[in-house]
Amino acid sequence: MQLKSIIKCLILLLLLVTFLQGCDKNTKNETAAITSVKEDSHVQALHEGEPGWKIDTSPITFDWYVNFSWFETDWGNNVVSDYITDKTGVRVNFITPTGNENEKMNTMIASGSLPDFITIGWWEDGAKKMIDQELVLPLDELAEEYDPYFYKVTDDSKLEWYRQEDGHVYGYPNASSSPEDFERYKDLKPSNQTFLVRKDMYEALGRPDMRTPEGFLNALKEAKEQFPEVNGKPLIPLGLHEFTPVGNDSLEDYLQNFLAIPMKEDGKVYDRITDPEYIKWLKTFREANEMGLLAKDIFIDKRAQMEEKIAEGRYFAMLYQRSDMAAQQQALYAKDPDSVYIAVDGPANLNLEAPTLPADGISGWTITLISKDVKDPERAIRFLSYLVSEEGQKDTFLGKRGITWETRDGKEQFLPEVLSLLKSDRMTFDQKYGAASTYWMLVDTNKTLEWAPLPAPPLKQLADWTKGKTVNLSEFEGIDPTGTTKEGIAANKIAEEWGRTLPMLLLAESEEEFDRLFHSFLQKRENYNFTIVREYRQNSYEENKRKLND
Repeated sequence: MQLKSIIKCLILLLLLVTFLQGCDKNTKNETAAITSVKEDSHVQALHEGEPGWKIDTSPITFDWYVNFSWFETDWGNNVVSDYITDKTGVRVNFITPTGNENEKMNTMIASGSLPDFITIGWWEDGAKKMIDQELVLPLDELAEEYDPYFYKVTDDSKLEWYRQEDGHVYGYPNASSSPEDFERYKDLKPSNQTFLVRKDMYEALGRPDMRTPEGFLNALKEAKEQFPEVNGKPLIPLGLHEFTPVGNDSLEDYLQNFLAIPMKEDGKVYDRITDPEYIKWLKTFREANEMGLLAKDIFIDKRAQMEEKIAEGRYFAMLYQRSDMAAQQQALYAKDPDSVYIAVDGPANLNLEAPTLPADGISGWTITLISKDVKDPERAIRFLSYLVSEEGQKDTFLGKRGITWETRDGKEQFLPEVLSLLKSDRMTFDQKYGAASTYWMLVDTNKTLEWAPLPAPPLKQLADWTKGKTVNLSEFEGIDPTGTTKEGIAANKIAEEWGRTLPMLLLAESEEEFDRLFHSFLQKRENYNFTIVREYRQNSYEENKRKLND
């Protein structure tokens, strides 16, 4: 009896084991089937060119370095960034330098470790260093492996423009226009470069003509005499972009463009810095200083200090980028519409020709790269593709339907209360909504024209003044050598020498001293091997022309 019971138990145990094995096999088969379906769906989505970011929307945070100390908008707690995080699962931790951008960038490069994303000016030496030192990943390889959708949403001409000698593309630009785009939008898209005067003061002076050196100096002089103070603080007759170790934008390209100095002569890249009209106007600025019309502030102030003084209306005139003072302009308008800045005809050449101002070129403004240390390359390239896509452009510009925008009169546009805040208080708008290119790192300024509202009254005049004065300078973009090549080293030494010389030219006590300093710079430039820099620039210009023609 006992033996029979044991046998019976053994039989039952064998049956149970067999049953469990069958269940395990079925479970494995089901799991494999689910995995296969999931993988197949991934492959199908990728092959069909659908947005790759939709495959995985689990939470992830990317560190994103922006090489501009003035960028202070965080991610989160505004409509746009919260909406994008809810949709894609991606949060962004922005990192910006607190001091000198180049020093911060060089420190990170020297460490060999970079944040997940990097946004930097395309012309900056750090961009080339990151590529040369293999600190960033090829976007084309990431796209081929993880996200073919990238090729559906990016512009072929921009990819070719940024393709390196090794055949790969490492960065994608914002605010970029191909030559075809430029022709298509040139009547709609203004330049950022403007000569500005404070409206009430300018009109009180009788709207003086400031195109000639004599008219320019006389207007600054009269402004200082009639308006010595602004709300108890000294008037600053003339404002410029900040002086850096390599020069000053206002006194270089901006001034040269206002003087319509050519970029080339007889097919050769023109040495604009030696142009007689340019030298004459630099001497005019020197004379302005001799007359007490250049405040010491302009030699030391950084952007933050300048923004504070613009908001106070302390400058009479500025050779400045209009987009850099938009928030302060709106604040002035809210206090007193007559205290705003208006764009007028500024420094001009002897023939009083119209300026030749740049609009968006094919290089754009900045490029965004993905680090080799990126925590998830698959999610990174898909997030970049999303931001570049029309959907991403719309999300970052307009925000969330029903919250920040609606379709009205057949057009997608901001809700009235959102638009009102945009036109009255840009800083609060950024903090609350984060729309209208608050996150500009990959903005397509051609695409956003579709949704952009008409500029607020104090901004519209500045933009309108530049229309019809823009030219396409794409063939001259990126022709200056950078990096550690012999040409790059020579160019860097020359740039730093110019950065030391330029303020000294303005502070020179006499025209004779100005001439001595300028000729000394030219001699040092030759000693630093300017010949190879000139040859590099010419060859790069020829290569650019070929690429654009192709």
